[in-house]
Amino acid sequence: MSTVFQILTLLGALGMFLYGMTLMSEGLQKVAGSRLRSILSAMTANSFTRILTGTLITAIIQSSSATTVMIVSFVNAGLLSLTQAVGVIMGANIGTTVTSWLISLLGFTADISTLSIPLIGIGFAFMMFKSQKRKNIGEMIIGFAMLFLGLSFLKDSVPDLSTNPEAIAFIQRWTDWGFFSVLIFVLVGTVMTIVLQSSSATVALTLVMASQGWIPFEMAAAMVLGENIGTTITANIAASVGNISAKRAALAHTVFNVFGVIWVLALYKPFLWLVSKIVVGLGGEDPFVSSASLLYAISTVHTLFNLLNTCILVWFTPQIVKFVTWVLKGHKDEEEVFRLRYIQGGMMSTAELSLEQAEQEVVHFSEIVKKQYRYARQAVNEADDENRFDELFKKLEHYEQITDRIEFEIAKYLSNIQESDLSQEGTNKLQAMYKIISELESMGDSGFNVGRILQRKNLHSQKFDEATVRKLNHMLDLVDVAIDSMIANLKEGFHHVINISNAQDAEHDINEYRDNLKEEHLRNIESEESSYLRGVYYMDLVSECERVGDFIINVSEALVELN
Repeated sequence: MSTVFQILTLLGALGMFLYGMTLMSEGLQKVAGSRLRSILSAMTANSFTRILTGTLITAIIQSSSATTVMIVSFVNAGLLSLTQAVGVIMGANIGTTVTSWLISLLGFTADISTLSIPLIGIGFAFMMFKSQKRKNIGEMIIGFAMLFLGLSFLKDSVPDLSTNPEAIAFIQRWTDWGFFSVLIFVLVGTVMTIVLQSSSATVALTLVMASQGWIPFEMAAAMVLGENIGTTITANIAASVGNISAKRAALAHTVFNVFGVIWVLALYKPFLWLVSKIVVGLGGEDPFVSSASLLYAISTVHTLFNLLNTCILVWFTPQIVKFVTWVLKGHKDEEEVFRLRYIQGGMMSTAELSLEQAEQEVVHFSEIVKKQYRYARQAVNEADDENRFDELFKKLEHYEQITDRIEFEIAKYLSNIQESDLSQEGTNKLQAMYKIISELESMGDSGFNVGRILQRKNLHSQKFDEATVRKLNHMLDLVDVAIDSMIANLKEGFHHVINISNAQDAEHDINEYRDNLKEEHLRNIESEESSYLRGVYYMDLVSECERVGDFIINVSEALVELN
């Protein structure tokens, strides 16, 4: 019975540690979350800033998993490229080493658990305020206190093996097989991290086991290496529901850490020798001989591994990107890359050059909107196939979200340009671009509206006959012509005076065809040749297409006003 109680106490202490870590991390993210996301999307101009960004954000929020999940979501949304994501992930691996130092310095050398209850009291006082920010600060303080309280219970609940020679002999047996033992403990560290879903918890357990004399320095270091493999599982879980780019970002994280563990294992003895020299050089004792500096040595292993691995692999980022792209090829229709292609990181050297970037991004934005309308046409033609329509509806919804995000990112970039000294021509271009991206975002909304109208039609068990579908396809043909005219005008209109008769003709054709269909539909209703409800959905689609034509001509007219 005492053994069962001891095991449950150990699990409870671990649970308190994990819950404290989660609470502290979530509180920190709520306090500074929006700023961190802005930093993450902005500070990715080069490899150094990417690594620095990942390091700082992870050090602040105390969770590499939270950072990598955030990175995967940004890649999924198209706001970070795969190359940028790899750099930030490298930095996140360095940032996560702060946790092990925090535990080593405060959790073992100082009995911070005595302050935990007063800290919980302070945190609770903050939770009583009406201000959400103060509540978040209170949550963070309580999480911090529970983390170290849990660590204290964890240390106390670990059994003392000195009184149990059989247990010592059992563990000793696993550490006496040379390099094979090292591989076993790498596997143990990996599995523990996957199960606990927290690299910090695995590191804490490793530190406790080493401090209690369960395992020697070499095996503790091997567990830390395994933890670096296990921690990649969180990003892969987050990416499993994302697009192909998000899956590649998560795989890049795995490739980075696995490769690092392989080369460290190949040079295991020299690597640990270097760690011991660093610890001794900083005034500690040799971890191979004395257990006095064992905690610092383990934290040094964690830090040195991630620093060296980043310094080596940062030069091979393009190769990592090529490798994960080769492994995860994706289907042809799944290869949808949604990201800012020309606005990468910070401003250019001059405001005028920055405008040039923005112009190219606006053209790219229009091409993304064009892709959405290909799916809208497919949805019209395949609305009666339930599974296929659901798939297309999700694509239309996804594109609508992408157009929202891209409009926001371009607008944010333009507002930064606005703060610089611009010529009158540059100011005119900037104002025109604000109007154009708003119209393009409205087109994204309309593309999704087409899907929603079709969804409502299906919910009411209405079906279009072949003649109706043929008429809708012709309307969409006219919309395609108008979109092509708009894109052609965008490519020319920022730099030259243009003739937008092509766009005007396309809009005229859309309006005229809409009027013809409307008159024909009214005649059919009067002669009772058409179902009223089916006709409502049919005319809603026609009206939505006509509305798209208005947005399209507004883009070209904005270019005329510019010139």
